[in-house]
Amino acid sequence: MTELMCARLEALGHEYVFFDQVQVPDRYRVSWRLCSDGVEGRFTTPARSVDAADLTGVYIRHTSYRGRPVRYDLAESEKALVEAEHQKAVTQLVDLLPCTVVNRALASVSSDSKVYQVSVAAAFGFGTPRTLVSTEPGAVREFYAACSGRVTYKSLSSVRSMMHRLEPGDLGERLELLRNCPVQFQEQITGVDVRVHTVGGEIFAVEVLSDADDYRYARHEGSSPQMRETTVPRQVGEACVAMSRHLGLEVAGIDLRRTDDGYCFFALNPSPGFLFYERATGQPISKAVADLLCDRDRGLKPGAPTAP
Repeated sequence: MTELMCARLEALGHEYVFFDQVQVPDRYRVSWRLCSDGVEGRFTTPARSVDAADLTGVYIRHTSYRGRPVRYDLAESEKALVEAEHQKAVTQLVDLLPCTVVNRALASVSSDSKVYQVSVAAAFGFGTPRTLVSTEPGAVREFYAACSGRVTYKSLSSVRSMMHRLEPGDLGERLELLRNCPVQFQEQITGVDVRVHTVGGEIFAVEVLSDADDYRYARHEGSSPQMRETTVPRQVGEACVAMSRHLGLEVAGIDLRRTDDGYCFFALNPSPGFLFYERATGQPISKAVADLLCDRDRGLKPGAPTAP
């Protein structure tokens, strides 16, 4: 995604600076301080140094620092901790910048709780599937029966995971593994998958047709999802934009399912891999993101989210 955005900015003739936070502080450096007007800082690369005040926008892919595994070498352990603190300093500065940021780390934490996302979506008028989070096999069996055996499950964490259908054979001994880790179960909703990307106030909707439980991994099952550009009702698009803004997100990928009764919400990705959808449909999502980054006044400012 970072490579795509660099290529798009270059193709559009926009000046940009690539800053590799993983190489801080060895080859890339950052310094900043709080002041009465907000924050002052500089990003220094092997090629140049840039004042934070000159930035119109920042596109950041948040990374978890993964140093060398060290157990017994105290010096190496301390070095790893220092490097991790440098990583945090970059994230903290980016979160405080007054320019457009896609997306601030603080705004992205909504993905840490899928249950929270469902509650936010309901507040913005979206339908939501019956949901159970549990470590109790008995509770899951009751939920399975209440949903007439139409249940899917996936990881409860913020880490990207594959959705699976809960089969009758899963209700035996395998379900006992649930006691070791909570899992999210949802009633399976019949309909057509729709991915909506919000970029500022713009929306890009894609209809996805697939027989796979999780179309993102359809190729693993020997098939390919069919995707095409589509539209959503005005009020649905406005709700998607409002929900993204409420969470403080400039760009978001929202997974919906179109049913006979409306649109059902499943998840919101604060760091969407929109290249997958752009390649399939030709939608100019990356151009819209580039345009957003070049206008410091269009972006959301650091602060509290808006009310639903």
